[in-house]
Amino acid sequence: MEKTKFKTRLGYLILAIVIDAFANALMINSNMGSAVWTASAVNISKLLHSSYGTTLFVYAVIVTIANQLLLGKFDSHIFLSNLLFSLPFSYLVGFFSDIMNPLQLNHLSLIPRLLVDVLGLIGVSVGTSIYQRCNLIQHPNDELAYLLRFKYLHGSAGWGQLISYTPPVIIMIICYVLTGNIISVGIGTILAMFCQGIVIGISDKIVLPSLKHHYSF
Repeated sequence: MEKTKFKTRLGYLILAIVIDAFANALMINSNMGSAVWTASAVNISKLLHSSYGTTLFVYAVIVTIANQLLLGKFDSHIFLSNLLFSLPFSYLVGFFSDIMNPLQLNHLSLIPRLLVDVLGLIGVSVGTSIYQRCNLIQHPNDELAYLLRFKYLHGSAGWGQLISYTPPVIIMIICYVLTGNIISVGIGTILAMFCQGIVIGISDKIVLPSLKHHYSF
């Protein structure tokens, strides 16, 4: 990769991480339903009485290993980059969420909260689209959807995202069976499950269209 192109992709990567983290925080603070993996992590952390950060990190490790199995070979770049992405991203989400707490977005009326949640979902999708095309590092959860999309599903962003949600959905069902309740799940979670991949695919075409996918499996 040429030095200039690397600097450009690195700049876009930083922008994408900030957008994605801020958008995730919007969804959390709207209290209208978090993204699927986030909602799943909240439920399992409550079930196991573990910290949210620890739960997210364990998730990242497990999904990173799963990604290697899907690749069919050990790829040190993908392995390390998945873990490298997870740590700062998690803290950045928490940082933005804390900053927005005084705004009390969860106390808005239904329609404004829904709009904030949808805006967050769009932001998550745009951020994911950008850093996937930067092809430097990405979150293991998104790497999973990316691998499924291009290695097994003929480039379909919608199906890749939807199928990648199978593990967190199963975990949420197990948590519900064991506890009798489920938290951090709402309209935003349902929209993320069925629409996020589609919005990512659209973003690939209209948001920084000069930035192209560079996948090789």
